[in-house]
Amino acid sequence: MSDRELVFSDECAVSLIGMAGAGKSTIAPLLAARLDWEFIDTDLVVESFYGRPLQEVVDYLGLSDFRNAEEEIISTLGVVRTVVSTGGSVVYGERAMERLKSLGPVVYLRMGCETCLERVGNGDGRGLAIRPDQSVESLYNERVPLYERYADFAVDTDKFSSAECTEKISQWLKSIQE
Repeated sequence: MSDRELVFSDECAVSLIGMAGAGKSTIAPLLAARLDWEFIDTDLVVESFYGRPLQEVVDYLGLSDFRNAEEEIISTLGVVRTVVSTGGSVVYGERAMERLKSLGPVVYLRMGCETCLERVGNGDGRGLAIRPDQSVESLYNERVPLYERYADFAVDTDKFSSAECTEKISQWLKSIQE
């Protein structure tokens, strides 16, 4: 977890990171409502940019170019009073993560590998940025250290309901509020 000095105010954004199936798209609108903020899903931003579903974008660009495109789009994001639900692969882009951290706190929605496999299966149709020869379990193990590196706070989405996770994040944000 990050040890940077954190500030939470109406002049920032909160970003949610984690694997596919962790609950980012579910918790983002709940947290936004709790804070009386807006929310965006960066997978939808990527889809809008390319005018096609995320899986088609990944298939069209290939893994490396997809990650580069995602990093470029996220590194230019400019939002305040917004909860940002990111794509699971955003942590591969250092510039994207630097940008998200500059906008405000980064929250890791953590879950165990077994839960990830139950929720995601083999990842078909999810727009998962994964090598053709890679398993979801291998991808999970590859990404966990990156999520932990960039996270300012983590909550276990396989131990708590979405509402409980939202409450835990909200309470943590209050504890660091200016």
